[in-house]
Amino acid sequence: MPGAMEKASILVEALPYIKKFYGKTVVIKYGGHAMINDDLKKAVLTDVVLMKYVGMRPVIVHGGGPEITGMLKRLNIESNFVGGLRVTGRDTMEVVEMVLVGKINKDIVARINGYGGRAIGISGKDDGLLKAVKKPGRVKRPDGTSEAVDIGFVGEIDRVSPDIVSTLIREGYIPVVAPVAVGDQGESYNVNADTAASALAVALKADKLIILTDVEGILEDRNDAASLISTVTREEVPVLVERGVLDGGMIPKVECCVRALDGGVQTTHILDGRVKHSILLEVFTDRGIGTMVVE
Repeated sequence: MPGAMEKASILVEALPYIKKFYGKTVVIKYGGHAMINDDLKKAVLTDVVLMKYVGMRPVIVHGGGPEITGMLKRLNIESNFVGGLRVTGRDTMEVVEMVLVGKINKDIVARINGYGGRAIGISGKDDGLLKAVKKPGRVKRPDGTSEAVDIGFVGEIDRVSPDIVSTLIREGYIPVVAPVAVGDQGESYNVNADTAASALAVALKADKLIILTDVEGILEDRNDAASLISTVTREEVPVLVERGVLDGGMIPKVECCVRALDGGVQTTHILDGRVKHSILLEVFTDRGIGTMVVE
């Protein structure tokens, strides 16, 4: 009986959140360790299916860096670097598209469907969903100045045309988006998945953007998991950067959150994808487990 009562109390706690987010669009950037470990894959994707069944409208944008690197090694395609920046040549871009669109995307779709959901996988090239322009790399000179360098088929999003995603949502599907964008001449570009998720959330007028990563969230002391900052306002972000609380790979993730807020997304979340059911714990419980970046 105690176990049953605990389950009942959890459902009661979740009720106001289910009511609040019913019919709301939530864009989830799926990446990191949660894409590698099978148990975590199941936890994340069953969370997404549950969100759909309680009336939310989840959209997944996924990454896939480790699998791309592994496939390049298997095909003996060497990675070239300019000033420390990886160059995505034509051969590399073909592998990127093959892995993201043909392998990872379809694996996610198959898993969601196997867990009782209805998913359809697309890329940013479908119906011109993500239009991109060539992104120049920048490297620092010894004198401290910087110069632009060609890093190949790496793009930055120029515009988003979300009609195809909106149609899939309206027809009851869970859209799964691979972050391969299209240029004006039909060329493919690899775009950052965090950036793609943020831009798509704005275009869809989403209520939430959730970014799964491999850390607990924003930590006051990066060596102390107990120093998690549960809520950060956009005005606090520059202060945290200046203090060194935000640095390295966390800065662009928080910047994506800020851009989403600027574009009208209500709340953004940075969650630890290594924790099973982290999405449900953040969205449907009183305390949550990650960092929420808010207006």
